[in-house]
Amino acid sequence: MLNKTIEHNTPIAPSELIITEEGKIYHLNLHPNDIAYDIIVVGDQNRVKQISKHFDSIEIEVENREFVTHTGMYNGKRLSVLSTGIGCDNIDIVINELDALVNIDFNLKTTKKEQIQLNIIRLGTSGSLQAGIPVDSFVISEYGLGFDGLAGFYDGVFEKDELLLKEAFDNQVNWGPEINPPYFAKGSSELIQKLEEGMHKGITATANGFYGPQGRSLRLAAKIPNLNEQLNEFNHNGVKITNFEMETSALYALSGMLGHNACTVCAIIANRFKGEYSKDYKLTVDKLIQLVLTRLTT
Repeated sequence: MLNKTIEHNTPIAPSELIITEEGKIYHLNLHPNDIAYDIIVVGDQNRVKQISKHFDSIEIEVENREFVTHTGMYNGKRLSVLSTGIGCDNIDIVINELDALVNIDFNLKTTKKEQIQLNIIRLGTSGSLQAGIPVDSFVISEYGLGFDGLAGFYDGVFEKDELLLKEAFDNQVNWGPEINPPYFAKGSSELIQKLEEGMHKGITATANGFYGPQGRSLRLAAKIPNLNEQLNEFNHNGVKITNFEMETSALYALSGMLGHNACTVCAIIANRFKGEYSKDYKLTVDKLIQLVLTRLTT
């Protein structure tokens, strides 16, 4: 999605931009100087420490609700790692507040004249939607396919390739009118080129739940019982849907509209078509962490 933001020349109301008495952004509980411009985001709070243990030094450790932030140095580069919790609703909070930390003057409550561009890399776990993408491999997301509906609340501008993918999806997938309209948002080509070597690449479907929205049925029947089969068969000019998770579409859409670079890399810990699950996914995640840290800082 294209950059489309509002410039605030008059102060933003306290009800809209909530800053604590300590001068911190409300949910993340961070000062503007607490974050680096290169940020790794993870869903799991415990994964923050799993990443920052590799840092050469840690200068900031902040925790508020599910949002845990560590900022430090790795290989001569300042990095932050931040937990978002699960789901696109939390991504809405995290990306808006990260942007506010660097692009809004907290004293004047107005937009800064010179905008800072963040590099935001989501490092997560995911389930493969293609039999040829095995457990313990890595996927990098060219696009996020959103089932979450979040992008519809913002006045964004979709690019031509995103609209063509949406048209192809509408033609190939039986999607009910009562379900959130799907959308496509692309990741940063710059970050993808930096990180992609040796990884599978394609579209990451982003669900707004773990069970029904990902085609799982325990005691409740899913509205689209063959959803995964339809996603598996989707093909637009050779681009396929590679995996399922719960954050990428919102990350890509909001980052694109705000002018930030975003990229998702996932460790595949399950294969939905082979019915397989990783025997040691923590080891796989740690390998991905070290790979991303190295490529991000060299």
